Amino acid sequence: MEQYEKVEKIGEGTYGVVYKGKHRHTNETIALKKIRLEQEDEGVPSTAIREISLLKEMQHRNIVRLQDVVHKEKCIYLVFEYLDLDLKKHMDSSPDFKNHRIVKSFLYQILRGIAYCHSHRVLHRDLKPQNLLIDRRTNSLKLADFGLARAFGIPVRTFTHEVVTLWYRAPEILLGARHYSTPVDMWSVGCIFAEMVNQKPLFPGDSEIDELFKIFSIMGTPNEETWPGVASLPDYISTFPKWPSVDLATVVPTLDSSGLDLLSKMLRLDPSKRINARAALEHEYFKDLEVA
Repeated sequence: MEQYEKVEKIGEGTYGVVYKGKHRHTNETIALKKIRLEQEDEGVPSTAIREISLLKEMQHRNIVRLQDVVHKEKCIYLVFEYLDLDLKKHMDSSPDFKNHRIVKSFLYQILRGIAYCHSHRVLHRDLKPQNLLIDRRTNSLKLADFGLARAFGIPVRTFTHEVVTLWYRAPEILLGARHYSTPVDMWSVGCIFAEMVNQKPLFPGDSEIDELFKIFSIMGTPNEETWPGVASLPDYISTFPKWPSVDLATVVPTLDSSGLDLLSKMLRLDPSKRINARAALEHEYFKDLEVA
């Protein structure tokens, strides 16, 4: 850690404290994430070190760059490029989102980052507005924390005992699926898309069952016909209330028809029917976007 200096604490992430820091030799501002590990006594698992080392290879303009990994006895510091604004803070403070061009540009950049990660077989699993970072000077957006869930797991609570949000979690995960893949991230993107347009979360559940019911009451309760295999997922219960699906145009009323079409393809309950990131980038919703 000698080459890095902590400047100030800037937040508490899922895994540990986040500091603003600087590189002693170059003076470059960086973000330092201290990863606290569950088994404090055992040190850092080698699997986690391997996973994280692979992430240094990931280089894309829509991904927050992992510059370095510093291994101390009981913890790991991850050194990232520094961005001071996230999408949640930006949505809370900026009138920009009345402008659908900004929403479209941000959504496109999210998808571009995800398509890159998925093409490298890396999932995020915990996408939310708080880990989408924005560079105010250029209005460019970058995904943070990609690949960390696989290295460290997703805790139920953060190390400060805050509950990790369920609002963006895919239904297959909520239903206890052990094997899931890239569609879980596309579900999260759909939730974030709707939230950018509506300026409020789409499925703000406060427990796993409440989250499922919020999803089903809009998307319809799934069954073997609409989602083959759903009944054999560990946490599926045949006595779930049977909600019909609601027209998404009533849920996201200011979104145009091509936007609604794309959103509905991201929010398919059956993950095998969900659109993938590459196909989403080609969707007609983006045809009038000037791509930078």
